[in-house]
Amino acid sequence: MIDVFGTLGPSCRDEATLSEMFYEGMTGIRINLSHVMLTDCLEDIDKVKRAASANRIVPKILIDMQGPELRIGNLDAPVSLNEGDELVLGSKGHAVMSEHENADINGITSDNTAGVVTLDKRVLKALEPGQEVLFDDGRIAATVTETGDEYARVRITRGGELSGRKSIAIVGRSVDMPALTDSDIENIKLACKSGIYGVMQPFVRSADDLLEVRKMLDLNGGKDIKIYAKIENRSGVENLESFFDRADEIIIARGDLGNAVPLWELPGLQKDIARRCRASHMPFMVVTQMLSSMEHSKVPTRAEVSDIYNAVMDGASSVMVTGETAVGEYPADVIRYMRKTVVAAED
Repeated sequence: MIDVFGTLGPSCRDEATLSEMFYEGMTGIRINLSHVMLTDCLEDIDKVKRAASANRIVPKILIDMQGPELRIGNLDAPVSLNEGDELVLGSKGHAVMSEHENADINGITSDNTAGVVTLDKRVLKALEPGQEVLFDDGRIAATVTETGDEYARVRITRGGELSGRKSIAIVGRSVDMPALTDSDIENIKLACKSGIYGVMQPFVRSADDLLEVRKMLDLNGGKDIKIYAKIENRSGVENLESFFDRADEIIIARGDLGNAVPLWELPGLQKDIARRCRASHMPFMVVTQMLSSMEHSKVPTRAEVSDIYNAVMDGASSVMVTGETAVGEYPADVIRYMRKTVVAAED
């Protein structure tokens, strides 16, 4: 049976909603650890297990690590960015503020400067004038206009609301970050004691990334925990076959992968990854915006159900929704449409 995964979040945190989702055909759930620690989710994990048990299901609970994904720092409140606004990126917020008096850390400011967002120094050093920068899985776009030792300025070309800890990508440029953060290591240690089924490793670049995860799991008693390798960049695509001996399942993670290549090339790339996985009998998952419209609609679009159907026909062993169940208005309906579409494709 093809696995159907939801994502845990405010919209489905209560046990009754989780139970309804399992009743509608969910077999597992993703816990996103980009913003929280696993220790903060233990009560939720117990709810998931009880809700699944009520439906005679042993849930596959996955934790999605931070990994080498590039992210901005925390913000006190979301920042509204409009086309033409300037944003200051800095490694030291207060130092940047003193140099750029119009910028106010974590807030809206005058003179067309939206504020200061902190970045890891390694990301900051990779920025050069003229580069395109994407925030929050490409929802917000900007162009680098100026760089310095401790800051960079960007001009917004596609606006939106930016929250803390969202992703940032430099188009055409990679930044070498460690495969596991300190938080990841702490989360893995707890995962080995908490009945976690699998670990999702983001932005896998080489087999060494997966080897590092496997070693950390094995050292902490997690030999049976599965590794899901997320393909989100060109390095991951190019080195795909080398992951097959290190991973238990490949994830075609179309959000950031769609930032790494022109969007119109993404469907062909998805087909290519699926073909290569099938040829090696490697299980794979398809994820991102599968039922995106259902965050606010009880009924999906025809294109969305076609997307799920085609993923199954291409051989996917798993499909997953993210914001649709985490923050969407109709989490159980999302699972129902996904499961029914999967069954139709299987038939």
